Amino acid sequence: MKVVCSQSELNAALQLVSRAVATRPTHPVLANVLLTADAGTDRLSLTGFDLNLGIQTSLAASVETSGAITLPARLLGEIVSRLASDSPLTLTTEESGEQVQLNSLSGSYQMRGMPADDYPDLPMVESGLTLKLQASGLVQALKGTLFASSGDEAKQLLTGVHLSFTDTNLEAAATDGHRLAVLQVNDALQAAAEGTEGEGAAFAVTLPARSLREVERLVAGWRSEDPISLFCDRGQVVFLAADQMVTSRTLEGTYPNYRQLIPDGFSRTLTMDRRALVGALERIAVLADQHNNVVKFSSQPESGVVLISADAQDVGSGSESLAAELSGDAIQIAFNVRYMLDGLKAMAGDRVVLHCNAPTTPAVLRPVEDGDGFIYLVMPVQIRS
Repeated sequence: MKVVCSQSELNAALQLVSRAVATRPTHPVLANVLLTADAGTDRLSLTGFDLNLGIQTSLAASVETSGAITLPARLLGEIVSRLASDSPLTLTTEESGEQVQLNSLSGSYQMRGMPADDYPDLPMVESGLTLKLQASGLVQALKGTLFASSGDEAKQLLTGVHLSFTDTNLEAAATDGHRLAVLQVNDALQAAAEGTEGEGAAFAVTLPARSLREVERLVAGWRSEDPISLFCDRGQVVFLAADQMVTSRTLEGTYPNYRQLIPDGFSRTLTMDRRALVGALERIAVLADQHNNVVKFSSQPESGVVLISADAQDVGSGSESLAAELSGDAIQIAFNVRYMLDGLKAMAGDRVVLHCNAPTTPAVLRPVEDGDGFIYLVMPVQIRS
């Protein structure tokens, strides 16, 4: 193999695929990235794969001789990132195929690799379901839900985001047991799902949050109007955008019926300016973080304000008052301040409404402008009086 490419492009590609390289590999080759040079297309392809998440990208290169090799991801990444960005890089493998010479304008480096044949194949979806997704709709769905997934590996299904497709609409949902984010994106698909049965047929899949964060990162930088292709078959999903690909296993099991958690109606509503509420919560969080992260909302219908307070025992206390449109009786209800801030920052719009019934029952936060599209349910914290 002999290939000449740009330092900046190779560096960007390495940073992307290294995110799928195993930190504690079960086999030495999984700590490597696979480099494949193709003289027919004049492209260099890079792959990282930890058996759960796979990322593949390619870049334009001048390929004298085709070939493939795997190289230590961390070592190669650190060397390439420190080379001058205006220097072309030449990668050459010896006859044995396991030693690589990397030449730049400033110097040369040798690295031992492992044969490409030892590298596991990325899952390819030959049949099954094919979807064409609008990039903007997919990013919107992921931004609005990923933060609410669980980080606890014991709750395996809850470490993912549940994506369901009906006709051309996408609904994403994530919960960690304490909060739930649901976002509906209309016309996120170019056409109804191919491979589902009948009119209005639905398809649903739960994918690990870690994989979807990579998909979001990939798609957020997507400048094209072309759709993202999603292929799903036998426990594997592949996202394809131009010359970049993310593969992921699915999370098996039945995702909780989250719709039944959302109360049918509410007796109290608190409508506030979203940015003012975020600002007040961030200031109060300085105290709340000292103790138990709890902030208390006290509605005062007679004066049209909501009092937001925190009491950090032995440290101090603080309160902020916020103008609000209130309906229903006065209420005192407490929340984890971090959960509230996460939800508010995931929303768009200037005004939000907090729906609640009682201090111990689920509350729902929604943007006023798009009340049906985004639902954020939060369990209150019980206050000991």
